[in-house]
Amino acid sequence: MPAPEPTAIDPIPGLSLPARLEAILYLKGRPLELGELAAIAGIERDDAELALITLMADYAHRDTALEIHQEGQRYGLQLRAGLGDLVQNLLPVDLSVAALRTLATIALKKRLLQSELVELRGSGAYDHIKELLAQDFIERRRQSEGRSYWLSLSEKFHRTFSLQAEDLAALGSRLAAAEVTEPPGEEAPP
Repeated sequence: MPAPEPTAIDPIPGLSLPARLEAILYLKGRPLELGELAAIAGIERDDAELALITLMADYAHRDTALEIHQEGQRYGLQLRAGLGDLVQNLLPVDLSVAALRTLATIALKKRLLQSELVELRGSGAYDHIKELLAQDFIERRRQSEGRSYWLSLSEKFHRTFSLQAEDLAALGSRLAAAEVTEPPGEEAPP
């Protein structure tokens, strides 16, 4: 099944173009090609390139844990090298960063088909789902019509992360376009 065409996001009043690109890179959670970034932002490729250069220069001059990383023709927002140990020490559960991103995707969508999750997160999502099911953070139910499964959050997720439905609704409304993904077959760095 072909990937859905990216849809342009409406400009947010008062938000600069570099900040919009930063939000897109954050929400997508995977490196994007310049053309894809421009299409999602609803701008010309040249404008996206200029805004991306501005954003990269801004990150290079700030003392921050994040950076814009170029990988071939793709650009992504990621933790600076060397912060993996810090992240692992702060995680409240024994889940990989990639599995946590998959869990965040499920949490933001509230309920989605496993096949949709795999489209968003790549084929590595199958392993993440097994990990999340084994630790009882998600529930999986067979679709009544079709071959996929419905994935949703478990009670353990809400207890562990102290999030209730209204917290997720507020988060989801702020990140409505969230699709935290990585290229198929790739894992997030620890």
